[in-house]
Parts: sequence; structure tokens; C-alpha cells
Amino acid sequence: MAQPPILSWEGLGLQQGGRWLFGGPETDGLDLHIAPRDRLALIGRNGAGKTTLFRLINDQIEADRGQRKVKPGTRIVVLEQEPDFTEFDTLMDFALAGEHPPAEHEVEAIAGQLGIDMATPAKGASGGEKRRAAISRALAQDPDLLLMDEPTNHLDLAAIDWLEDWLTRYKGAFIVISHDRTFLKRLTRATIWLDRGIIRRKDIGFGGYDAWEEQVYAEEARNAARLDAKLKLEAHWLERGVTARRKRNQGRLEKLWQMRAQRAAMINPTGSAKLGLAVDEENKSKSVIVAEKVYKSFGTGEDERKIIRDFSLRIQRGDRIGVVGSNGAGKTTLLKLLTGELEPDEGSVTIAKSLAGVMIDQQRALLTPDKTVREVLAEGGDWIDVRGTRKHVQGYLKEFLFDPGLVDTKVGTMSGGERSRLLLAREFARKSNLLVLDEPTNDLDLETLDLLQEVIADYEGTVLIVSHDRDFLDKTVTLTLGLDGSGFVDIVAGGYEDWEKKRTERNKAGKTKAAKPKAETPVKEAAPQKTSTKLSYKDQRDYELLPQRIEKLELAILRGEQILSDPELYTKDPQKFADISKGLENARAEKDVAEERWLEIAEQVEG
Repeated sequence: MAQPPILSWEGLGLQQGGRWLFGGPETDGLDLHIAPRDRLALIGRNGAGKTTLFRLINDQIEADRGQRKVKPGTRIVVLEQEPDFTEFDTLMDFALAGEHPPAEHEVEAIAGQLGIDMATPAKGASGGEKRRAAISRALAQDPDLLLMDEPTNHLDLAAIDWLEDWLTRYKGAFIVISHDRTFLKRLTRATIWLDRGIIRRKDIGFGGYDAWEEQVYAEEARNAARLDAKLKLEAHWLERGVTARRKRNQGRLEKLWQMRAQRAAMINPTGSAKLGLAVDEENKSKSVIVAEKVYKSFGTGEDERKIIRDFSLRIQRGDRIGVVGSNGAGKTTLLKLLTGELEPDEGSVTIAKSLAGVMIDQQRALLTPDKTVREVLAEGGDWIDVRGTRKHVQGYLKEFLFDPGLVDTKVGTMSGGERSRLLLAREFARKSNLLVLDEPTNDLDLETLDLLQEVIADYEGTVLIVSHDRDFLDKTVTLTLGLDGSGFVDIVAGGYEDWEKKRTERNKAGKTKAAKPKAETPVKEAAPQKTSTKLSYKDQRDYELLPQRIEKLELAILRGEQILSDPELYTKDPQKFADISKGLENARAEKDVAEERWLEIAEQVEG
């Protein structure tokens, strides 16, 4: 039997700027229900009202219509996209502020796991440190409902993995706004979609969202086709637009796989860092950056730290290079070495004289708040030169999903996602054959991410990307450079998933080798484990076997979500779609029960 909701809204309606953002007068308002263990993805274009809906749920603003009901005692906590640290001396001061602050020791416990010193001055803290502090504060408050707005922004891969693990064990409900598709696919079980003033909900995780979206648009197109000629044109646009996008995505990925296969063929059997150095003259002439036996370290004596060691790579025209690793592993240093901004201590980096680069960094420094969109793109004029082709600025705005009417809007009034998109529009207009992107996905919505992937695929030059967005890397790069913090740079043909697979295989091989000498070395006999006497037979078996069962369920869930992601499945076989959706629901429920059971036994073992 379904549990009663911890929060519900009947007939929700809200006006903003003179227009109805949700539930206008032509409707009965919108309904929203959140159950105690909901894992919800909140999807919508920039400006659709996702953050506003969070504020409504948290009772920070009042709706124009509808009734909000909250179960007594429910603690709602918001993890904001850009929390304000300006009034606080340290990160801990920020964490302990507010009406219902968490206990300091709880904040310290979570901060320790995230690797953040809460005594750090707030004024000089980096974006990653502030994000970790905000997460520590939110999780330490023990929420019943957690609202997360872009929680993975500024986090490295290790911190994202930690957060995913915490949320998997979390017993409350959460709603998350995120551009990180991998994060959403792994954690969510239902989706709320804000679309043109309507709130839609479907009990499928984000893995099935694309198929659902196309199903909705196709149904709208069929309905519109029954009406007058004007609506038929709209139906044609809807249907052709969705179909064309799917075909473009498929064609782009096929081309990417071909490029990866070509690069994989150039890696020698040992997979060492000397990628592509032994190449024929034709390939050599295509090279734009050649690194040979590069070393780079900082500090001297005992304080010396090797950032890059024995790194060799030949980058060719058209390569898409992804750079991944934890914060402080040396990603930015490697980027500066490859672009000539930094000289190596040993070895050499040769850059083609014809290389002309464009750098899009995290700081968005080019966007002055008091400038208009027209001034940013066209220096105040009506026309912009886009890589040698003259285009009207309003027409060019459409290509980057902007309303042309925004041409005279001040940059300071735009959302973070809109500013990021504007910067991309400006920089992609410039002539270049090297594009350097430093965390380009921060603040972008999913639709803009799709656009960015298309633009990168069509870009004729070479691309260097530093990113923690795993799905984005999997869909854009041909080579991945993985840094582990020791100075070693792993070079893998493919995206993040390929690098992660290779890293996992290497770790397993290392553990196997390390285990052999242990068996031969005499060691003191280990004391009998307390668990064997304290656990019952059933508990002991569950403790040993449940991790394998949980792993199998996770694989089954992943396979199910991959099948549901087929945009044509619902149309071709709606019964199969329903069966797999039901199977996913059952598998997730069984996984929850298994995890809770194992955690209970694990607590006994630790005791």
C-alpha cells in the first residue's frame, strides 16, 4: 500500500512578471505529491521555473492559487545552486547559520568525508570548497525532503561518487535539478517535467525521460494535425524537430565511435603514454600538439610534488581530448602545458604555428553584468561575423536557443545557465582551430548540453575539455587523459566510461598481485572475528551474499534503464515498455530492502 505524501499541492498556480508560470486560469491548477522515499528528477529548460518550484515547496514564496499541505514535523532542506557566503568569515560559520542549524560535529563528520576544512575563510574559498561546505550543511540537517539544485557543480569525480553513495543509502525523499545525466540515471526513480507551464510526472527514472518526452511531443503533433492548417505546421515542426534531433544524435555518436576506433588502433599494445609517437608521415603532418617525455613538478626538496611525469602524446587535428581527475590532480597544469602557457621542467611540447585557440573557462570573466547581449555578441551592432560568415545577431541567438527579443537584455539579469550559453555563442563565433573548455557544462540545462555536443561534433578543429560530467565526456571525446594525482597520466581511447573500466581492471590486477606475497609471508594469526559468534546463521549468510545480490540488481536496473532510453520502444512495443518499467520498479524496491538489511547487519559487525 502506498504511503501518504509528506508534501502535496492541489491546484498550484503562480504568476511571474505578469504571466502564469504554472497552472494558468485555463487549467484547474497543477497537482504535486511527494512520497516519503521519492527519488525525483526535476527537468525543464532554463527559465521553466525549476528553482521557483523549489522555493514554493520550501515555502519561501507564496503561490497565487492552490493549497500546500505538509506532514507535521517534515524537515525540508534546500541545497542551493549558488549559496551566498558573503556574510560569513569561515565555511563553518556559513554551515551553522540559519533558524535550524545542524550540530557542528555532524557538519564536521560529513566535511571530513568530503575532504573539506570548514575552518577555511569563506572569502578566499574556491567554488569546489564552497560546494562541499554547502553539501555538508544540507546533509547534516538530516532532512526528510532534500531539494538539490545542481549539486554536482564544482565537484570532482571522487566527491560525486561519495554523494551518489550517500544518496543511495539516504532514507528520505529528494528532488534534484541537474545537468549530470549519469548522476540522474543512477539515482532517480521518477521524473517531474516542467514544460510550458505544465507539471508532468511519470514514475520512471531519468533513463526513460527521453522516450517519454518524444512520446508526449508525438501525441501533441497528432492532436494538432487534426486542427487547422496553422496548427498542422506546428505539428510538422514538433514531429520533424524531435525526429531530426534523434537522427543527428545517432549520426554524431556513430562518427564519434569511428574516431575512437581510429585512435585506439594507434595505441601500442602496452597502452603506454607514448600514444601516436610512432606514426607515418601523413599522420605526423596532421599533428597540432606533440608532447614528449614531459615532466612538471612544483616545490623543492621534501616539499616537491610531481604533477606530470613521463608524459608523451601526439594530438592531431580533429581530436577531442577529455581531461579527468580529482581536484588538485593536475588537470589545469596539464592543460597549460599542452597549450604552451606553462613550460615543462623536462621534455618538450611542440605546438603547431598555425594553432589559434579559444579558451572558455569557469569564471565567465568576459560577461560584464551591465553589458547587453547585443554588446557581448556584436559590439552593439546588428551583425556578427561567425567564423567568416556574416549573420544577423537575432538570427544567431536562435541557434543557441535564445529568444531573439533578448538582444537588448542586460547580462546581469540573466540566469547562470543563460550567461553560460551566451559565452558559448560568443566564443564559437570566433575563428579558431583549437577550443579549450574548462568545466563547460556548469549551469547548462540538458537541452543546451545537447546543443553543445552538436557544436563540438561539427567543430573542425581540436578540442581540449576538462570536465567532471561523465555523460558529456562519453558523448564528445575521442581520447581521455586520466590523472591520479601521482603524476601519472593514463591515456585511453574513448570517454569517461572507457577510462573508468580500464582503471577498475588495473586496480583488480594490482590487488591480485599484492595478495600473492601475503600468503607466503608468515604473519601472526588473526584473532577470530567477533561477527562469527554474534551473528546468527541467517545474518551471516545475508552479510556475505547480499552485496552480490545488490550488484546484480544494480546491473538489472542499469540494463532496464538503457532499454527504456530507446526513443522508439514505447511506440513499437508499449507492452514491453510497461513490463520493463514495472520490473525496474520492483528491482529498485528489492534493492532498497537488500541495502537496508545489509546496513543493519554491517552495524552489528562494526559494533
